[in-house]
Amino acid sequence: MRTRRMTIEQGRRVGIDHFPNFHRSGSVRGMKRLYYGKDCLLVRCGSYIYNVSTEPGIYYQATI
Repeated sequence: MRTRRMTIEQGRRVGIDHFPNFHRSGSVRGMKRLYYGKDCLLVRCGSYIYNVSTEPGIYYQATI
């Protein structure tokens, strides 16, 4: 499962803490299947992975 990455500083600038998240040790595949849907946009920032599907611009700002 592919997620994009963002530094903590970039995450603070875009307000990433307002989005649903889970810890990086969690199952990306399971979260997509059970909660977010297979086409969700996920960004890892620090120790958490955020679902930014409602703001795709944040996803495309992050690096691969």
